Amino acid sequence: MIQRIIAVVNQKGGVGKTTTAINVAAQLASAKTPVLLVDLDPQGNATSGLGLPSEQAVRTTYDTLSGQAALAEVAQKTHVTDVFVLPANAHLAGAEVELVGRPRREFVLSEVLAGAASYSYIIIDCPPSLGLLTINALTAADSVLIPVQAEYYALEGLSQLLSTIQAVRSSTNPKLELLGIVLTMYDKRNSLSEQVQAEVQNYFGDKLFSTIVPRNVRLAEAPSYGRTIYEHDRWSKGARAYKALSKEVRARL
Repeated sequence: MIQRIIAVVNQKGGVGKTTTAINVAAQLASAKTPVLLVDLDPQGNATSGLGLPSEQAVRTTYDTLSGQAALAEVAQKTHVTDVFVLPANAHLAGAEVELVGRPRREFVLSEVLAGAASYSYIIIDCPPSLGLLTINALTAADSVLIPVQAEYYALEGLSQLLSTIQAVRSSTNPKLELLGIVLTMYDKRNSLSEQVQAEVQNYFGDKLFSTIVPRNVRLAEAPSYGRTIYEHDRWSKGARAYKALSKEVRARL
């Protein structure tokens, strides 16, 4: 079985990163292929977004990174068929500090994921920063998916992220590639969204996914119920968009 590891990254917060990670994971799993969603954000939003209270997680991603538990002991089955999660909570913030003194500190997550051979896809939901946790994700991943919000400062910080990806490719992970950029929170009534789309298209060319994720109330509501958008409102614009995006992701992989 060929395994694919995708890091969902943007150091800018509030761009739909976790929403993208959860819903792409759920859609990839709908083809009866087991998917592991790694919550690498101390805020634990991917964990709670799948209905698992992050503060109640007995063992978390932190325990795997610190060597206190194996991945198989920590990964939890979710209510979504074939989707498993490596949960996170605020304890994970300590890992960033602890990793600094570790030998081969960039490869810690790679070594943890070596124990995840039974999953067809591994989706890593990264924290909104370019610290050691994100570097670990990029070192472990085959490809990078970058959600970009369709708003004024959309491209701000992207050059820094792309430089980081290039640095990782040059040092710890030569096989890392950019899977694509996805525009999120797009409002077709707003001319600014169209301008941002044109700018991103001009900059990234065919690396921009043709699917655009709209600004959608149902999409924003779903995490508060611990549901994917397909469970919350399968006919919503948000659900249709993530279904189409996942199809594109699978095709590119």
